[in-house]
Amino acid sequence: MDVVKTASNWARAEMISSTLFAVIGVLFMLVSLSLWQLGRTDMARAFVLPGLVAGGLLVVLGVGLFIPAQTRLGAIPAAYGADPGAFLSAEIARADKVLNDYRIAAFRVFPAIIALCALLIPFVDAPAWRAALITAIAMFTVLIVIDGSANTRLQDYRQQLSAFDAAMRR
Repeated sequence: MDVVKTASNWARAEMISSTLFAVIGVLFMLVSLSLWQLGRTDMARAFVLPGLVAGGLLVVLGVGLFIPAQTRLGAIPAAYGADPGAFLSAEIARADKVLNDYRIAAFRVFPAIIALCALLIPFVDAPAWRAALITAIAMFTVLIVIDGSANTRLQDYRQQLSAFDAAMRR
């Protein structure tokens, strides 16, 4: 039953990460609405639309990741009870796929996008473009921080699954 507990704990941690995406997205939107109401300069008002878009994307991402994690959490005991070996194999394969996705997206693509946005800021004079680039940097930084934490948890989870699999094969 340690496998079920470990898998359930990992799914709960993923739900927390997903919730964090959504909460930060709501904060982006609240800041944007505050700038809409209180912003006096063109630059402050230029952040309204990019902030709402980035916040909306983060909320959609958070909710979109929360629902499958919640479903998975409920299905773990039954899946393990039906066939422990198949459950471990499927979880190891899924963990490997997600680790590869993190390696590509969170640690290569997102930093490249941040660097590109940072390089473009000095060459753009329009407040709307600058605000969009700065907001993109902020959003992708949030993605990297949360995904970096999730990647570390997933590596630990993958090692635990491998240990359970090795113990089961003995």
